Amino acid sequence: MKNISANLKDIILGGQDGLVNVLGVILGLAAATSDTRIILAGGLAATFAESISMAAVAYTSTIAYVEYYESEKKNEQRSIEENPEEEIQEIRDIYAKRGFKGRLLDQIVKKITSDKEHWVEVMMLEELRLSPADTKGALWSALIVGISAMVGSFVPLTPFFFLSVRSSVITSIAVSGIVLFAAGAYKAKLTVGFWFKSGMQLLVIGLVSAFLGYYIGYLFQ
Repeated sequence: MKNISANLKDIILGGQDGLVNVLGVILGLAAATSDTRIILAGGLAATFAESISMAAVAYTSTIAYVEYYESEKKNEQRSIEENPEEEIQEIRDIYAKRGFKGRLLDQIVKKITSDKEHWVEVMMLEELRLSPADTKGALWSALIVGISAMVGSFVPLTPFFFLSVRSSVITSIAVSGIVLFAAGAYKAKLTVGFWFKSGMQLLVIGLVSAFLGYYIGYLFQ
């Protein structure tokens, strides 16, 4: 449960994106043709392209964040070295706004500024709202997003392996809707919010996006 919670953002990002995009593709193809082979070919192409693309985006975005974090960290380290009094005042202001004052505030400021590494970390988190990350996390995030995107993509695609196009469209929409609603409800259970509202949000966003694909396919029927 703890591991799922920690990776929830990546799982939902990959799974929802894969499901919605592939659902839109196959609904568009199903509206334009009754040839199952064409629908499967398009759906499978979208599945693998989407999974690789999402994994790559997750990796590069995490790397970019790590580089940005390190750049800002160096700036803070430089500021502490060059303008220590100004940075001390910033720490004082941060905790004064939280209601600390007098001797207790002095002790907090003294404790934080006595260790420069800890001082920098506090400034990064409290002033810039940046949390540390590393490149190992980038690889793991890419893996989770890529696998989730592939799993999500097969949710709407699987019926087309076994059923007629018409039956597959109905089954695909129904199953995808259930999965989207369940994912939203589960997200609310692990985080905060009302499960029904969260489930409906994901369901509506996902199906509206997917039906745009159907409409485009219908136009080119």
